[in-house]
Amino acid sequence: MKSDKSSFAVFFGNRGFFPASLQAGARKEMTAELKNLGHKVLTLDTKATRHGAIETPLEGAVYANFLRENAGNYDGVILCLPNFGDETGAIAALKDAGVPILIQAYPDELDKMAPEVRRDSFCGKFSIMDVFCQYGLKFTALKPHTVHPTDRRFADNIDYFDRLCRVVKKMRSMTIGAVGARTTAFKTVRIDEIALQRHGITMETLDMSDVFARMNALKLTDSPVVKKAKILQKYTNWGETPKYAFETLTKLGVVLDSIAEELRLDAMAVRCWIELQQQYGVSPCILLSEMNNRCFPVACEVDVGSAVTMCALRIASGSVATCLDWNNNYGNDDNKCILFHCGPVPQDMMTCTGEISEHAILANTVGKGCSFGCNEGRIKPGPFTFGNLITDSGKLKFYLGEGKFTKDKIPADFFGCAGVAEFPDLQQTLLTIGLEGHRHHTAVTPGCVMAPVKDAFENYLGYQVTAV
Repeated sequence: MKSDKSSFAVFFGNRGFFPASLQAGARKEMTAELKNLGHKVLTLDTKATRHGAIETPLEGAVYANFLRENAGNYDGVILCLPNFGDETGAIAALKDAGVPILIQAYPDELDKMAPEVRRDSFCGKFSIMDVFCQYGLKFTALKPHTVHPTDRRFADNIDYFDRLCRVVKKMRSMTIGAVGARTTAFKTVRIDEIALQRHGITMETLDMSDVFARMNALKLTDSPVVKKAKILQKYTNWGETPKYAFETLTKLGVVLDSIAEELRLDAMAVRCWIELQQQYGVSPCILLSEMNNRCFPVACEVDVGSAVTMCALRIASGSVATCLDWNNNYGNDDNKCILFHCGPVPQDMMTCTGEISEHAILANTVGKGCSFGCNEGRIKPGPFTFGNLITDSGKLKFYLGEGKFTKDKIPADFFGCAGVAEFPDLQQTLLTIGLEGHRHHTAVTPGCVMAPVKDAFENYLGYQVTAV
């Protein structure tokens, strides 16, 4: 369940006293390269305007109508400048596009500088950006200033823009499930539903009593339970897990899946203690791990902010995501720490298949044998992007950063699923996160995708973002 690549509408800009003959080649090259990169492409018919490009406000209106007719079929617009391009026509065409816009300009060639072959897109890109800023029209511009579609750097820019578009699309219309009330002791995960809603994020809540009633109504012979049992048996090593715990977790897994389907959720945050341990003798960590491994983000401890961030990071990376604690210093190394949680880490992020255990920390409260379901293991080395969300006075405030999981060892008796993480300046990162009032959790996804996520958050979605 990876993220589908974005579909793009392509706009070709033109200015009459520059060679319009360059339009045909650009249309062919641009379309072919985008399709080669795996994207669906929409272009205005060549007969709709001169050369199928846009120069005048009238031609801009034609393109704007083309976008309206194809609403929902494209996730971003690529504004291509084969020559200088007219900024007024571009504004008329794209001021109501409603999606991210990438401005791309063709490079000139030193042996083609005569008036009949010179592009001047280098200069034209400045003019487009200038007027877009005047109109308050949001756009994306990347380095290098000019780049040919066959240049490898163009592919890199499209990859960036693709990730940005996916994040914008998802975050503008998202539904998050909060399963259970916030644990009384954890004020750190409080969230403002109305602030979320005003940014297009709907939060649906369910009481744990409803979850328990659904679990109790299930029979082990029910088809969904039988199917879920087979999936869970193959997913991890169950070791000496009691039969009752496995069966209870299987039923709970069916219930969580059904809630996600019924409410058409994009992500979920679950109350994972202490009723489940006290009343059912289980911890749901393994279920969260399995759902996260299916690329359905689920956060622990009813941390909706983490679930929202996990969803954004997952969409950007096209991979899995998880929720971890900022948990321990790593000896005397100021730039390393241990990121950990009890077991929601997806298998794709682990060095090997996990081992089910009881919750060694909660066992101090609920007693031995009453908390099976933690999925223990270690996190794979590699780069990652991290971040989280709080709401403050109606605003959505994120932090974002990048680090890497190392091969450093963690003591064998360290409980849960953990990894040693290294950062360029961990102490400043921790100080910034703490002073801004962020929580003890952080959302994590493999890979380095901070730049397009930050661009999407700040430029198109209006969130406040702190780079750490």
